[in-house]
Amino acid sequence: MSGKPRLTYCNGRGRMEPVRWLLAAAGVEFEEIFLETRQQYEKLIKDGVLMFQQVPLVEIDGMKMVQTRAILSYIAGKYNLYGKDLKERAMIDMYVEGITDLMQMILMFPFSPPEAKEKNLDSVKERATNRYFPVFEKVLKQHGQDFLVGNKFSWADVQLIEAILAVEEKIPAVLSGFPQLQAFKIRMSNMPTIKKFLQPGSPRKPPPDERYVETVLKIFKK
Repeated sequence: MSGKPRLTYCNGRGRMEPVRWLLAAAGVEFEEIFLETRQQYEKLIKDGVLMFQQVPLVEIDGMKMVQTRAILSYIAGKYNLYGKDLKERAMIDMYVEGITDLMQMILMFPFSPPEAKEKNLDSVKERATNRYFPVFEKVLKQHGQDFLVGNKFSWADVQLIEAILAVEEKIPAVLSGFPQLQAFKIRMSNMPTIKKFLQPGSPRKPPPDERYVETVLKIFKK
C-alpha cells in the first residue's frame, strides 16, 4: 500500500483519536474507514487483518498496524517527533504513559452508567489537578522552554494538548491553577498544523455522544 495512511475505527474519538492528533500535528493527511456494524468488524478478523482481533487499525508504509502504542511510536519516530536520543525518548515515553493513564479515564467516561457520571467526573478532576497536570506545570516552569522535551516539538506535546482540551471540555476551569499549562495550551493551539486540526471540518472528532456509545457497544460487545 502506498499513499496516505488509512485508519480503520468507529466514527468517533476512542483509541484512534491520539493517532489522528499525531498525524495531523506532523502535517500528514490520512484516509478513514468507519466501522458501523459488527459484521464489518468480524470480516476484518476473518480476513486476518487484525493481529489481536482489535482496532485501531492503521495501514501505513505497507504495514497493517494494530495496538495504539505501537502505532503512535511508529508515527512519532517516522516524523521526527520522538526525541534525538534514547534519553529523550525515555522522557517522552514517561510523559506519554502518564497522559495516557489520565486519558483512559476520559475514554471510559461516556460508557459510565448515569448514576456514576458525577463521581467519575470528580475522579477525573482530582487526578488531573493533583497527579498529572502538576507534573507538566513543574517541568515547563523548571526548564523555561516551550516544549516538554529537548526544547523541540514532540509526541509528548501533542498528547498533552489533546489531554488538556479533552479535560477542559468536561471541567472548563481545570487549568485555573496552572499558568504554565495555560501558556502551553495557547502556544500549541497556534502551531499551524494543530491550529488547522482544531478548525471545524477537520478530521478531529467531537466529544462522544449517545449515538457513538451505542455504535461502539453494538460492534464490540458480545
